[in-house]
Amino acid sequence: MTFEPRRVVTGHTEDGVSVFLSDGPPPVVRTAPDGALFYEMWSTAAMPAPVAADEPDPTQVSLSVPPDPNGTKIRINEFPPGVVSPMHRTQSVDYGIVLEGEVVLVLDDSETVLRAGDVVVQRGTDHRWENRSGALARMVFVLVDGEFTDGLVKTLGRDVLGSLLHDPMNP
Repeated sequence: MTFEPRRVVTGHTEDGVSVFLSDGPPPVVRTAPDGALFYEMWSTAAMPAPVAADEPDPTQVSLSVPPDPNGTKIRINEFPPGVVSPMHRTQSVDYGIVLEGEVVLVLDDSETVLRAGDVVVQRGTDHRWENRSGALARMVFVLVDGEFTDGLVKTLGRDVLGSLLHDPMNP
């Protein structure tokens, strides 16, 4: 059976009554060139995040990996067997939670296998995701906009800021 996440969004009526604004599958699902699926669940574009009674669906935009400046994203990714993402880096703090299967997180100098229940805190490092198993892997990612410190930029080199991944459809 195909996985279809459920997204429930709450809001308010004009009278301030708490209501469900939507309840169903996420309206935006994209497939990257490597076969990974991106279920776009929600995003914010400011910090603190504006909370209105109702608002346009923020997932109805082009796919980008990092959140907007001062923003956040939550998405579910599916990695079919054999998927290998490009090596990439984002200027963000990403919380990755493995829901199902296993993925290998590859860094410049080492790698580790992550399994269901594992949580990784990805902090702007160069990395890639690989599904070396014969089964689907599924992860939830919560991405929080970040900014490299001057010390990290000096260590990595100023050109690192021009090489950050933005669009997984064109790695």
